[in-house]
Amino acid sequence: MGKYFGTDGFRGEAGITLTADHAYKVGRFLGWYYNALRERNGDTDPARIVIGKDTRRSSYMFEYSLVAGLTASGADVYLLHVTTTPSVAYIARVDDFDCGIMISASHNPYYDNGIKLIDCYGEKMPEEILLLVEDYIDGKLHVFDKDWPELPFAHHEHIGCTVDYVAGRNRYMGYLISLGIYSFKGVKVGLDCANGSSWNIAKSVFDALGADTYVINNKPNGLNINNNVGSTHIEGLQEFVVEKGLDVGFAFDGDADRCLCVDEKGDVITGDHILYIYGCYMKERGKLLNNTVVTTVMSNFGLYKAFDEQGIGYAKTAVGDKYVYEYMAKNGCRIGGEQSGHIIFSKYASTGDGILTSLKMMEVMLAKKKPMSELAAPLKIYPQVLENVRVIDKKAAQNDPAVQEAVSKVAEALGDTGRILVRESGTEPVVRVMVEAPDHDTCQKYVDEVVNVICEKGYKA
Repeated sequence: MGKYFGTDGFRGEAGITLTADHAYKVGRFLGWYYNALRERNGDTDPARIVIGKDTRRSSYMFEYSLVAGLTASGADVYLLHVTTTPSVAYIARVDDFDCGIMISASHNPYYDNGIKLIDCYGEKMPEEILLLVEDYIDGKLHVFDKDWPELPFAHHEHIGCTVDYVAGRNRYMGYLISLGIYSFKGVKVGLDCANGSSWNIAKSVFDALGADTYVINNKPNGLNINNNVGSTHIEGLQEFVVEKGLDVGFAFDGDADRCLCVDEKGDVITGDHILYIYGCYMKERGKLLNNTVVTTVMSNFGLYKAFDEQGIGYAKTAVGDKYVYEYMAKNGCRIGGEQSGHIIFSKYASTGDGILTSLKMMEVMLAKKKPMSELAAPLKIYPQVLENVRVIDKKAAQNDPAVQEAVSKVAEALGDTGRILVRESGTEPVVRVMVEAPDHDTCQKYVDEVVNVICEKGYKA
């Protein structure tokens, strides 16, 4: 991670740690840089950059600031308006853009926001370019064998233009619909759009495929994104599915790159369940390349036991869909993801895509003619307690000898009956303490032991 860009973009509290000035400078650099790359390749056409945003009030401020910076540097900007992160990745890839930008802080509260940079392949921007953006923000840019204390402004006919590109979002929706190989006719589906990016996309896709679609939390007002709704607060969808007698429910996060499910009984189907259900479905059809499902270190013990029973191999990466995708691309794997619902189907997308995930779960239900509860039943999830401790210095807190000793004692006490994982958040000033064990009380006891040491040592913010 760099100074500004973490595992999921440049994220912070809007107007405080992420400002309109930051966004303008990101735009200034990207517009200039991609034009310079084109010129070096003998291409005189302006750089083309596509932007999407979620429903936060501050997203408009950052969109306009980025556009000002990009056009001032001579790039043409194509606006998808409110849309999902995976749609920006898809359009950047298929419509020949130099890069894509998504304005979102994903599952964070409305007052946070973020700038996610996506390359021309629909993948996260390479680290070396992110570092150049950071150097420009800090006034120490050195690239193309030269120092750039300031970047030149475009002038005359070289000033960039802005293009309304809602057609790109519509094409992405058409792509999703094309992946529905079964009719959803007669299936009652609940969608929780988190008052975020999926609010005007998800229902259209399910309706087009014939589902009886019931939607909640699709009335964004700029302040209610992720507010006790969506995949991070799935209890609302659980109640909705049971109350309405629905066959299945899907909950997305703010930028719709995550999806969690609710079965017909109202029980939560986590990202681990999704990996298990679809991994087994792929193996049955001979589609599971390398016989491997890619997980992160946060996946549940029970998932690995269930994979062992099915003869399915697995890999574990660091937390973050970035690392999952890197492993998948390097090793030719077709499915991977996180417990939180970031699921990557690499045949169809280069990033986690919540709506795509929901379509794939529908496919398994319809192909196997089984309810979601039955598909998930063989996976026995170990009880897990996860506590997020907001700290003043996450690296110092995690590396403190007393904290490490407490973690070691818990690991020793659990032996092979469970595990403890302590890690830094990639996007927030938080240390995450997670314990899995045969029962909830044991999990809570050991989490409390480690959290108490972090607090006693004065790290809690």
